Amino acid sequence: MNYNNLLKTGMMLLLPLAFTACKKDNNATGAANQQTTITVENVLKSEPLVESGTFQGTGSPALIQPGQSTTITFSAAKGEALSFATMYGASNDLFFAPSNPGIQVYDANGNPIEGDVSAQVKLWDNGTRINQKPGTTVSHPGTAETKNISEVVGTDAQGNTYLAASKLVTATLKYNGNSVFTLTLQNTSEGTANETPLSPGVWSVSYIVGGTLQAPNPLYVSGQPTANGLTNIAEAGDNTALSAYVKSITGIFTPLSPILVVVYNGIDNPIYKNGELDRGQGLKAIAQQGNADTLAAYLKGKPGIKAVYVLPAPTTTVLLPQIGGQPGGIVSQQLTVSKGDRLAIATMYGFSNDWFFASTDNGVDPTQKGDISSSIALFDDGTAVNQFPGAGVTQFNLAGTPLKISQPISAVPNPNPFTTLPAISGIIKVTLQ
Repeated sequence: MNYNNLLKTGMMLLLPLAFTACKKDNNATGAANQQTTITVENVLKSEPLVESGTFQGTGSPALIQPGQSTTITFSAAKGEALSFATMYGASNDLFFAPSNPGIQVYDANGNPIEGDVSAQVKLWDNGTRINQKPGTTVSHPGTAETKNISEVVGTDAQGNTYLAASKLVTATLKYNGNSVFTLTLQNTSEGTANETPLSPGVWSVSYIVGGTLQAPNPLYVSGQPTANGLTNIAEAGDNTALSAYVKSITGIFTPLSPILVVVYNGIDNPIYKNGELDRGQGLKAIAQQGNADTLAAYLKGKPGIKAVYVLPAPTTTVLLPQIGGQPGGIVSQQLTVSKGDRLAIATMYGFSNDWFFASTDNGVDPTQKGDISSSIALFDDGTAVNQFPGAGVTQFNLAGTPLKISQPISAVPNPNPFTTLPAISGIIKVTLQ
């Protein structure tokens, strides 16, 4: 996706209207004022796939023989789709895969789809070998050719005939709850003219950002040459190379919401306290929706509060991660501080249910200089049911409605039950200059 186009959709990621607000420093301590600038950056090197993996049969070799089945369990948000590829074993270079972007798992209303989705599975010619008559007499690897990937509908380029892919592979979706699905692939080719084993395969789910999938053609592109190790599956049923490729582009993608910055003196961190319930002052709106306005408005004028700011990124409002080598979002604000002041910030982990980055303990001394990213941690606000980050149907910034719970604020473990995150300093960088 074009980076400039993605910037234009950034406003769709997080909906709050951010404002910049500050209360003049009353300098109650009588200490000398000094100027400093806080800069917050989203330094995450994002990846387009939220999840990926492999599947295989139970035997040795690990083929899915006629009559056998295998399963893929994954998470997905509305608009995300499951793609996979597996070899038509009794061929030279044919493979089964859904049409891009993959099997849709929610309907237009966001309801999970269950049942037979076999019609979305297609048979494809990898274009790297001349097709022989499919069956046990096929000699591998066969005669090389150089063509683009094409769908096989009824007959291939050599006139060999095939049943519809849905007659050879049955795909069944089951919704397990909390945005988790299981797809069962059953080899139903037994007794047909196209009886074949299925090879070990690869699967993937793409992030959706502002309504646009980051990897709409994750494993192949119809009408284009094969790439990234798909040939190894299509010709030999070897999923090693393609698995390595999808793993290399699977990881974290998240924007950061407009940054709440608070300068205070003589009080504890006014944003939150680890181990306590959300105070109902506006942190929930940050953690669930990325909206810092409510908490900013609440804090203004309260005892000990010297200044409050909400910092939206130019053009996009949210701070996007690094995409395709382009720099991530960055915001800065000049502050007036004095000895004894403390500084704390908060921002939403945008593709979550209610996670937020915040200054630990009682914030930091704002008169210091340099990188203070080590003072930031990731917390769970305890107000919404968690789902796989970036693949949850109730995540606000993926067009969902968070499911309410009430638990104490706690640090997000890493690895967590869903994924392993980069170090905090690999996501958010905070400096004072």
